[in-house]
Amino acid sequence: MILEKSGSFVQDARLYSSIAAEDMKKLEGFHRIRHVFNSAMREVSAKLETLDDEFEIIYDHNPIHHIESRVKSPMSIADKLRRKGLNIDTQTAVENLTDIAGIRVICFYQDDIYRIADMLTGQDDVELVEKLDYIANPKENGYRSLHLVVKVPVFLSQASQRVPVEVQMRTVSMDLWASVEHQISYKRSAAVKAKYAQEMMEFADDAHRLDLKIQDIWRRVNQE
Repeated sequence: MILEKSGSFVQDARLYSSIAAEDMKKLEGFHRIRHVFNSAMREVSAKLETLDDEFEIIYDHNPIHHIESRVKSPMSIADKLRRKGLNIDTQTAVENLTDIAGIRVICFYQDDIYRIADMLTGQDDVELVEKLDYIANPKENGYRSLHLVVKVPVFLSQASQRVPVEVQMRTVSMDLWASVEHQISYKRSAAVKAKYAQEMMEFADDAHRLDLKIQDIWRRVNQE
């Protein structure tokens, strides 16, 4: 049985490798525009860091715990296009995906999330494309986060263009839950996910209550 499983795994790996190679060929033009998404990502990151610095000076408080950023790999782009039932090519990706460039902002308190989001989207050169509030309206599995899609100008040698960047904003507690949920769910069967769904929902509720308690303490501290 072990040998059969190994042989099957090798065959699956070869098939996946073949599909991957085919997808990479279809997206071979992406490397020529990757720098555009990198530039947009750096632009938004710089704006967030500037806001965090200003808060420290004015309010003696850094609202942002840390910032993570990434540009999707061609493989991730291909996987998402496939899930959406779209053609796998660079033009289709650019026209249909708004999260090729992504930033995750981890804040200390929920108030900080909304305050920083409002300040970011209120800037003259930032265009708000979409806002999804999964804090006020969490997903069925308990996931909480504020999702923004913004467009910022990227100035190139020949012209400028507005490039979308997805910004996910969450507290430390929300990020802990999301990280654990990803580890538990990643490549697991539907039966395994269902087995632990209730416990993960309770974990999400506990994390939310913790956020509210910490937020309340912080507000009272600032009133003294």
